[in-house]
Amino acid sequence: MKPHAEIAEVWPRDGYIRLVGRIHGRPADGSWRLLVTRRARAEQRLDYRARVEGDRFESELPIADLAVPDGAGVEEWDIHLTDGAAELRAGRRLDDICGKKKIMVFPRQLTQDLSVRPYYTVKDNLSLECRTGAAS
Repeated sequence: MKPHAEIAEVWPRDGYIRLVGRIHGRPADGSWRLLVTRRARAEQRLDYRARVEGDRFESELPIADLAVPDGAGVEEWDIHLTDGAAELRAGRRLDDICGKKKIMVFPRQLTQDLSVRPYYTVKDNLSLECRTGAAS
């Protein structure tokens, strides 16, 4: 299996999304960062500290950072973990549950004009869906 950041826990609350998991298929030594990449504009990335102990990682990001002034109605952001040499896609593949997109639903968080919801893609990767307008 390809190296990746195996998500164990997703905690969307209090204006943050906290992620906990394990680095799978790659040595976890060195300094790691959480990267959040805007799918429509891959050059737009947000970078956050990731705490790593052994192969376990933990990081969080404020949902307010996902608001973009030029955004369409819906924006999607992809999540990776990086040590500077490699980028590992965040997802959940080791639990033998296929099709998480249809069965695992996370709550939305609202902040003024933005609604943010973590979700699993059809490939069981973790991404974020952002909608403008608090009533979304």
